[in-house]
Amino acid sequence: MWLKPDEILLKNAFKLWVTEKDNEYFILQRRRGYGEGGGGLTGLLVGTLDTVLDSTSKVAPFRILHHTPDSQIYWSIACGVTKDEIFQHWDWLQQNIMRTLSVFDSSEDITSFVQGKIRGLIAEEGKSSLVLEDDPEKFREALLRFEKWFELPSEEKLVTYYSCSYWKGKVPCQGWLYLSTNFLCFYSYLLGSEVKLVISWDELWRLEKTSNVILTESIHVHAHGEDHYFSMLLHLNETFVIMEQLADYSIKRLFDKEAFQKEPMLRDPLQITKRGLEAHAKSEQFRTFFRLPKEENLLEVHESFLWVPFCHFNTLGKICLSENYLCFASQDGSQCHVIIPMREVVNVEKPDFSSRALIVCVRGKRALRFSEVRDYQRLANSIRSRCGISASPLHSASSEAIRGECQSLINHFEDNPEDVTLMVGQKGSSKAVSTEALMTVFHPQDMENLDPKMLKEKMKEQSWNIHFSEYGRGTSMFLTKKTRDLIVRGVPEALRGELWMLFSGAVNDMATHPGYYTELVEQSLGTSTLATDEIERDLHRSLPEHPAFQSDTGISALRRVLTAYAYRNPKIGYCQAMNILTSVLLLYAKEEEAFWLLVAVCERMLPDYFNRRIIGALVDQAVFEDLIRENLPQLVEHMTDLSFFSSVSLSWFLTLFISVLPIESAVNVVDCFFYDGIKAILQLGLAVLDYNMDALISCHDDAEAVTILNRFFDSVTNKDSPLPPTVQQASVGNNDKASHFGVDISELIREAYEKYGHIRSEEVESSRKRNKLYVIQTLEDTTKQNVIRVVSQEVRFTAPQLDELYFLFKRQHFLSCYWTMNSPVLLHHDPSLAYLEQYQLGFQQFSSLLSLLEPWAFCPVKSTLSLWVFRLIDENQDGLVNFKEFCCALDTLYCGSFTNKLKFLFKLHLPPAFTGSPLRAQEQRIHHFSLSEDSPQMNRPTAFELPEDGVIRKSPERGRGKVDLQAYLKQWQNEILKKEETIKDLPRINQAQFIQFSKTLYNIFHGDPEEESLYRAVTHVTSLLLRMEEVGRKLQEPSSPQSSSKPAPVSAEASPAEVSPAEENATSPESTDTSSSQTSQGTQGSEQSEVEWSFSFEQVIASLLNEPAVVRFFERPVDINAKLGHAKVAQLRLKIQK
Repeated sequence: MWLKPDEILLKNAFKLWVTEKDNEYFILQRRRGYGEGGGGLTGLLVGTLDTVLDSTSKVAPFRILHHTPDSQIYWSIACGVTKDEIFQHWDWLQQNIMRTLSVFDSSEDITSFVQGKIRGLIAEEGKSSLVLEDDPEKFREALLRFEKWFELPSEEKLVTYYSCSYWKGKVPCQGWLYLSTNFLCFYSYLLGSEVKLVISWDELWRLEKTSNVILTESIHVHAHGEDHYFSMLLHLNETFVIMEQLADYSIKRLFDKEAFQKEPMLRDPLQITKRGLEAHAKSEQFRTFFRLPKEENLLEVHESFLWVPFCHFNTLGKICLSENYLCFASQDGSQCHVIIPMREVVNVEKPDFSSRALIVCVRGKRALRFSEVRDYQRLANSIRSRCGISASPLHSASSEAIRGECQSLINHFEDNPEDVTLMVGQKGSSKAVSTEALMTVFHPQDMENLDPKMLKEKMKEQSWNIHFSEYGRGTSMFLTKKTRDLIVRGVPEALRGELWMLFSGAVNDMATHPGYYTELVEQSLGTSTLATDEIERDLHRSLPEHPAFQSDTGISALRRVLTAYAYRNPKIGYCQAMNILTSVLLLYAKEEEAFWLLVAVCERMLPDYFNRRIIGALVDQAVFEDLIRENLPQLVEHMTDLSFFSSVSLSWFLTLFISVLPIESAVNVVDCFFYDGIKAILQLGLAVLDYNMDALISCHDDAEAVTILNRFFDSVTNKDSPLPPTVQQASVGNNDKASHFGVDISELIREAYEKYGHIRSEEVESSRKRNKLYVIQTLEDTTKQNVIRVVSQEVRFTAPQLDELYFLFKRQHFLSCYWTMNSPVLLHHDPSLAYLEQYQLGFQQFSSLLSLLEPWAFCPVKSTLSLWVFRLIDENQDGLVNFKEFCCALDTLYCGSFTNKLKFLFKLHLPPAFTGSPLRAQEQRIHHFSLSEDSPQMNRPTAFELPEDGVIRKSPERGRGKVDLQAYLKQWQNEILKKEETIKDLPRINQAQFIQFSKTLYNIFHGDPEEESLYRAVTHVTSLLLRMEEVGRKLQEPSSPQSSSKPAPVSAEASPAEVSPAEENATSPESTDTSSSQTSQGTQGSEQSEVEWSFSFEQVIASLLNEPAVVRFFERPVDINAKLGHAKVAQLRLKIQK
């Protein structure tokens, strides 16, 4: 490898390097302790020094130096892992450089010329992959060490590397941590002790920062039941963030493909870089904080001051710019932030040329002033380009007028902030299905009858109107501490729908997709799917006692919204709890608004909540448990098993407390949720447990604790609610309120914010990522245990062996996904399928895994035999093999009796496994099974059509089609009625099949110590069977062939003298293929009146039983554990030395 010319001093270097070759301008050296004469104490010391100091010499013990005769300075210009590599560089220098150097007069010119040549070679090599790295030279050296030490496939992308200590027991090992796209790797070499660690990101259970007495601060990794600690990191926080991002990337890509498909930035694993991961993480944090659509990416960040007119001061913060939004968030504790859609921007101007300030004018006669912007010109141009505004007066005739208007507005804000009415983003009439909020239809406010509750409601509205006048209204409203205070006190009924839309970001979705909901309703109208059936079943269970859902108006609106969303997102379709949430949304928002609120909740605010495995809810429950440990230690001491709270709180998270609280109280919780996200639900959950602390500590069992919590929720009231009693009682499960004192929801929410408001959203998101690993792996472990339990009843492998086999099977499934952008195998993974069908292998993956685990050599023609085995065990002929089918085949090969093993080999040469011998047909069949092809048909006896995306599915996607229950019942019945196959049930084997069967025996005997005796045994059996057939044919000549129960007559051309020599030559793959093809063609060319000879399985096994060598070969025990251990290492082509 060519190196960037680096000056070195050779005063003491000759103690560590040995010169192999030299000339006037170059020296080739070998590291002492490597190669001939290496080893010993010198080798140990030098190797340790190289590893600790991160020397390239550890993996590249050869180097070339450049020097001139009249200079004491040497330059390293190349290094090499092997002699061949370094000699290639040496020869290149001799042929291309040495002849040219003689024309130069000075040493400086010679050195400059050599350095320029070497830099040019490096630039050519690094054009493709290393241009994005901060320090390409150092990264190239690290990449060389990474590839040498871990021997991973060349496609594996190294992301970054760090120096650290790895704690192996109580002893730290100083070495290097390498983080790649799919693996976490560590290498250390100290005094001859080599430590090598490779863990794939999808195997991680825990990833967290820890500290104790010994390790002040370290990173803890838990995988395969083992704990690993990394410390002494110079940039520990940066390292942890990168590790967290890579683990999250792997989990999304391999286990959560629906979420991963929405992130095009991370599609190609070969293009993942440290810089790209950091940019993606910042964009994700940016979208989460400002509730922006998934398509938005953070493009620019500028520090600036924003003039806040209602407070008369400048607040320090950051301007965040994306494709369609200009956002600002303060950093001085004022908790002020504002979101400005680019569609609302009218103009961008500078108040004067001397200051670094910008004025952004928006619709509604409003302007925002940003000052002290370092790169204000770039920011102004970016905003103009995204809004389609021209900065030139030639393109904007009214630019001076707008500038004057903006300046007058700024001056007016500074002098009279309370007199300005800021009405921005007025909502126009929707083009979609137009209905009023159901609450306004079924409970209109009586303006004349103002009872105390209605008066308080009007006071709330007045408070919000004052807030609007000061802070703005609509999409570009300032959000501050005062906004949160008003939310905690409760939102007025009349403003609830508008504020939900604003705080959730749904108002932007609806504004940028006009008419989208109407189109969805029209397209989904009349469709019949599994989702629509579930929706119809649950329609009348959604707030059934509320008047709005006792009429066709509310039921029809609920049906349209749920059906439209199921049509929009078939991956989710419809899940229980969505009906309860949507019914509450429809009470306060118009139909189209309710749809976009549902989109915001399901796809942004509560990700992965509404799917089959409810991963998002389980993750947030784990976060909730962590918060209980931190904030309620007394409760933890009494109830050490916090899983009880997880089971109880599931409905709290899924329905935002709507299913457990009265409706008039639950809507206050929803107010806080739309403003603060999941943080509000976690805070309220802690407040509920804290409020009932004494009662929960004194309870004796879980049932009593559940009763206490249910009574508490039934006692929660909303004393300020203007809803009539009929509506309030509709949502109460138990009307026995007299037995329990009442708790006001506003007081409960206020207490939650006062006690637990210190919980930061960033901490919640970090905890989500940490716990998602554990939740995913727990679900995967449950799947594994269920699969092993089913398979263990049908095979003779032990539980640990099945565990290792499952690990290999699953990793083989993922290996084809690690280094490809759109792997079809990845699409086969569907958690909604039955346990056995979640992980399946196509032919290419199956063939690779079988080659590692097969008990016999299967030497010359592995692909052919693998194809036949694949066809045989693929019982439903769907082109995929599940774990049970794979294990049953291995069980026969490893643990089966002599008869069962022979029967398995015999069936490999019968349809559907064996369909002919010509190689061309074989290659075509292998091509059809290749997962890299989206073939519309499979070359099988029973052909079938593939879906458009080329993925075979055994069950329809949620929301798209109905499950064929009759087909499932029929399949179940067939499995129950399936009887044990006997040797008499096997069909006879014909001429071509028998010849191939004999060739297969030759192939699996190849390389065995008794190879010669086994070959002779097969030849003897073959000759004996053919003679038996010939004798039988002669005895049956006088009689009719149909009246005889003896074997079929032998063809005149198939005499032992002709067939046997072909069998003798079957040890060579070339000769076997040729002879088989010729025999098949000769058979096809025979006369129609002649019948091919054939054998039954009883004849074959009876003949082979008389050959002791064959019996010993098949009854020889195989060390299964050794095979599994070898496969575990060889599967990744690693050489791990412990």
